[in-house]
Amino acid sequence: MSNTHSVQPKIVSRAEWLVARKKLMAEEKELTRQQDAVSARRRELPWVKVDQEYVFDSPGGKKTLAQLFDGRSQLAVYHFMFGPDWKEGCPSCSMAADHFNGSFLHLAQRDVTLLAVSRASVAQIEAFKKRMGWNFEWVSSQGNAFNRDYHVSFTKDELTRPDIYNFETSGFPSDEAPGLSVFYKDEKGAIFHTYSCYARGLDPLLTVYTFLDRVPKGRDEGGLPHGMAWVRHHDRYSQSYFAEAMGAHAASKDSGSSCH
Repeated sequence: MSNTHSVQPKIVSRAEWLVARKKLMAEEKELTRQQDAVSARRRELPWVKVDQEYVFDSPGGKKTLAQLFDGRSQLAVYHFMFGPDWKEGCPSCSMAADHFNGSFLHLAQRDVTLLAVSRASVAQIEAFKKRMGWNFEWVSSQGNAFNRDYHVSFTKDELTRPDIYNFETSGFPSDEAPGLSVFYKDEKGAIFHTYSCYARGLDPLLTVYTFLDRVPKGRDEGGLPHGMAWVRHHDRYSQSYFAEAMGAHAASKDSGSSCH
């Protein structure tokens, strides 16, 4: 979605600007109240007991879903687009993951474990993590049905359906898709699925967009082949001020990835 600022705004005095800013602030406060109300309803969602015994591959060996909690009661899983036959992880998922290193330590203080899951092998994941300079936990679901059960991996036949992704509201152009799933483990060890979101529901994870939504040009994505075509892995931006969006789009196709 584009919110490119194409019209030169009116130039006014500081006093006039302040009047307009206060009017907008009233709308921002109303949005904040709505977000707080939605967050409360999110916490009130019913839970689904997880009976499937998922086992993941990690650098330290096999780990069950219960072990991924790492002694905490809440687990946030980022479904990172990285298939078994891909050369590298998705550029847009990588932009989200660039924020994880600074988040997982703080989340741990609030009884939350944050990690990523992909169908790529542990060897693929570890090599890509090293390249990107990340140290959050990232495990492989290549040997289980976790990705399919939480609707982020699709067969070729499913890709032709317009209602396979995001709670059957949209299609997706790749066999791997991004998402976030949240789980809770009670004192008896029972695990529950409490929440998932996909597509634009993942926007709050992208702090870059928080900044872009507050600068004059906004996200400035109006003329791109898809909304995030400008995004590159952080080690592939050129020295020029603007990234070459078409080049980034071609690179994402070559790597086998196509993000939301």
